[in-house]
Amino acid sequence: MKKETVVIQKELFAENKSSLAKYQDLVIGQRGWWALIRYELIVTFCSWVPGALGLVLRKFLYPKLFKKVGRNVNFGSNIVIRHPNKIEIGDNVVIDDNCVLDAKGSDNDGIRVGSGVFLGRNSILSCKNGDIILGDHVNIGFHSEIFSASKVQLGKHVLIAAYCYLIGGDHDYDAVDKAVLEQTRSSRGITLEDDVWLGAGVKIMDGVTVGKHTIIGTSAVVNKDLPEYVIAVGIPAKVVKQRKVEGENGQAAKESTARS
Repeated sequence: MKKETVVIQKELFAENKSSLAKYQDLVIGQRGWWALIRYELIVTFCSWVPGALGLVLRKFLYPKLFKKVGRNVNFGSNIVIRHPNKIEIGDNVVIDDNCVLDAKGSDNDGIRVGSGVFLGRNSILSCKNGDIILGDHVNIGFHSEIFSASKVQLGKHVLIAAYCYLIGGDHDYDAVDKAVLEQTRSSRGITLEDDVWLGAGVKIMDGVTVGKHTIIGTSAVVNKDLPEYVIAVGIPAKVVKQRKVEGENGQAAKESTARS
């Protein structure tokens, strides 16, 4: 389990740093004039540009910001980028309009996006000194958020519907004489194995592992590990069906499930 006490507000108003230093540490992730000028020019002149011209400009210029960008990556307009030097993106990726890619942290690895990934409009990948790893062919619906204060990892072919929230961190609250915000923050991380499907509005709590090929129904809250090949629903989520049963001949036969 990872524990930290960093509070962003304290960093923003620290008196021992200049405004420029705070901006570089919290937004750009690097010191130095060249990193600052490059970030400001690219974001200012192409982040907001609509239509085909904007897509072309970002496709050409944004790779100069990130640690690594593969082939055929399309960036929508008004994407918020924090600590791009700690963000890696694979091939054939779509990042839709108004998404947030925030790899912020002092000693984390940041965000790694596999190939064939789709990140829906207004979705957020947010690190607070943690890491987010998306496997190949992950599909994230609009208005979803993945938060990591340690490590959140999604396997291949994970499907996340709209308005889902993966909460990879927590607050300690044992000290009643101190505000929760000022107490230690803890994080055990989250793991979704291959081919997990989250219905709309699902919440995955810190410390949870979901086994491969598992489906979680709409609006469920998952606060405990789930095994592979099951369907779970409810608050808190409970297993209601097995997706894989043993046939009479001893070979596994998957039950059909409609993804609608």
